[in-house]
Amino acid sequence: MEEHSKSPLPEAFLSFLEENGIDPSIYTASDSTPRYLRLKPGSEGELEEIEAEIKCKLEKVNWLPGFYSLPPDVLIANSKSYLDGKIYGIDAASGAAVSVLKILPGDDVLDLCAAPGAKLCMMLDLLGDSGSVTGVDVASHRLAACRTMLQKYSLGDRCRLFVADGTSFSLAPLRVDSLSRSFESAFGKKDEIFREWTSRRPWKERKRAAKAREAKSLQLVSSSENPELIFYGRHSGVVGLSKNELYKTMSDLEVSCSGYDKVLVDAECTHDGSVKHIQKFEHWGWKTLQRRVLDAERTDSLTVLQLKLLRNGFRLLKAGGLLVYSTCSLTVAQNEDIVEQFLKENASAELQEIDEAKEWPCKSGRIPKTLRFDPLTSQTSGLFVARFTKLAT
Repeated sequence: MEEHSKSPLPEAFLSFLEENGIDPSIYTASDSTPRYLRLKPGSEGELEEIEAEIKCKLEKVNWLPGFYSLPPDVLIANSKSYLDGKIYGIDAASGAAVSVLKILPGDDVLDLCAAPGAKLCMMLDLLGDSGSVTGVDVASHRLAACRTMLQKYSLGDRCRLFVADGTSFSLAPLRVDSLSRSFESAFGKKDEIFREWTSRRPWKERKRAAKAREAKSLQLVSSSENPELIFYGRHSGVVGLSKNELYKTMSDLEVSCSGYDKVLVDAECTHDGSVKHIQKFEHWGWKTLQRRVLDAERTDSLTVLQLKLLRNGFRLLKAGGLLVYSTCSLTVAQNEDIVEQFLKENASAELQEIDEAKEWPCKSGRIPKTLRFDPLTSQTSGLFVARFTKLAT
């Protein structure tokens, strides 16, 4: 590539892009790529007021309901409508990934890599007044940010959040429409019951949580220990349960009829499709890029993690349910290769055509029925999307 020397991107990264068939110009196209926000349902009548406040005309995204675009230099974080939870920032490509899950009222939804939380909020918006969303993330500080978002936008009523390893998480969805009763143990002593969640937890509970975090930091926690529940809404199905009831896991046989209706696996990746993320390395230093994105050992460990996340997310999906696998990487190894490997292993997995994408500004992935978004094609951040269904066996 003769133009390498003219590019501000380092040679090693340009070679990485060339190997993966990625056009380097997507990293300059981002300067004209709009920002996106989602309007909280019920706030449509306040659109003109919001525009006046942020001094900007919001352009409706015709292919994605509820989404609006605005120039990349317009800031919304200090606006009243943002602080009041009427709008939240989420890229249109990420919104598309949630959209293809076809979430319906009453669904039990699992977000296996939930942080930082914008997609989780959209799921709850779509869910409405019935069903549940379970958010899981291995990073406690990032999941705490999800909790803050849910509270800010008043969306947490049917949600529960667990700090847990998404490759081994096994808890069943809670049937929130059924009455849950605490029970007495064989010794006649009542099991501890979950009361309505409050950020002001009792001192003993805070002490237990602090000890658990300390043990995790010292890598003393066994993988068999229960996930840490850091938030649950009033109608999430948790209130009134005992710990034994909450932490009931599912066998593979039970999953078929008692698993999740919809699962999102937005897997950890090298983030090379997130142009704003790559641009940060100009400040962090290109050596950091070498370690986080280009290092073959790190990429290999990520693809192992991605496949494990996909396997476990699919294991928890009920027969006939839908799973979306996505990453903000544009590399084949983290996307199409993962999909092909997974399909080889799972006879009950079927890759689905995403019919709604026929009107979307995206292109097909390297294998049929998968999608790719990028700044040049889509005027969005880069994202790969594949949708699976689980066949009855």
